[in-house]
Amino acid sequence: MTTTKLKPDWAGDDLLSRLVNRAIQTPALYSLMKRQARQVLIKTAEKNGVPWRQTCLDLDTPEMRQRLTELTNPAVVYPDYYQVPFHAYSEGNLCWQAAFEAAPATYAMALRVWPQEEISWQEAQVRLRQSFLEVLDQHGPAEVTDILDVGCSVGISTLSLHRHYAQRNPVRTVGLDLSPYMLAVAQFQDANREIAQWVHGAAEATGFPDASFDVVTMQFVAHELPRTATQAIFAEARRVLRPGGVLAIVDNNPKSSVIQALPPVLFTLMKSTEPWSDDYYTFDLEVALVEAGFEPPVVVPSDPRHRTLVARQGG
Repeated sequence: MTTTKLKPDWAGDDLLSRLVNRAIQTPALYSLMKRQARQVLIKTAEKNGVPWRQTCLDLDTPEMRQRLTELTNPAVVYPDYYQVPFHAYSEGNLCWQAAFEAAPATYAMALRVWPQEEISWQEAQVRLRQSFLEVLDQHGPAEVTDILDVGCSVGISTLSLHRHYAQRNPVRTVGLDLSPYMLAVAQFQDANREIAQWVHGAAEATGFPDASFDVVTMQFVAHELPRTATQAIFAEARRVLRPGGVLAIVDNNPKSSVIQALPPVLFTLMKSTEPWSDDYYTFDLEVALVEAGFEPPVVVPSDPRHRTLVARQGG
């Protein structure tokens, strides 16, 4: 459900937002909030059968470290926005703990979309992914052979996207991320080598040829970016898309009544682990897509917390 308010009161320059930000900037409080935010996710996960700790133990192997070496592109320069604490990790996404915990955290996140329903974490994850794919089916290109998933993390989004389209015809799917740690886990999860490439690189400058993809996706990525990075990624997505191709985005919905009504404890914890929240919730993605040369996007509230935007390459 959406509301008429464009964003939550706890984001942007509103008084409530400034008070929360001041609390986050207090070192002792910030440290406490980071730990608490992580504990909330772990508790949600393990209470619902997600094997958080066991998953981390299973991934922590010498083979995983070898994957890191093989996947790391030494030419990558990490932008400043990426070298700040994310998700309660001091090193952000550039560490093993973040990569090992990404999948169970993702499963816990899906459960929190439907807190009143008695569904398994597996069902919640399928529903989360399918709600995005249904919108993409309705408004994306009829024929898809090449797909790029930017900010792919540990590959859950990439594999879901690939399998969806591979049911129809052979497709080439590429997962791209700035964290080689995440990519090492993604490659491990891709046991059957379904994904054509796992690429360590920046979404702002992918290095792929012009007009080389039919679909580019950003799944739960934009809220982790300052708007300048998002604008650069939109421009790059338009360059690598073929005429008629689409950029599809799924992320937090600023107009969601659930998001706007989050209790103070939860939105404070969320902001403490998402450094670019204010920028995201006050940034008009629809206008930015048009300014980048896309046609006006279709915007659908695809579940109670998230919205999907599908923007066609303007040609």
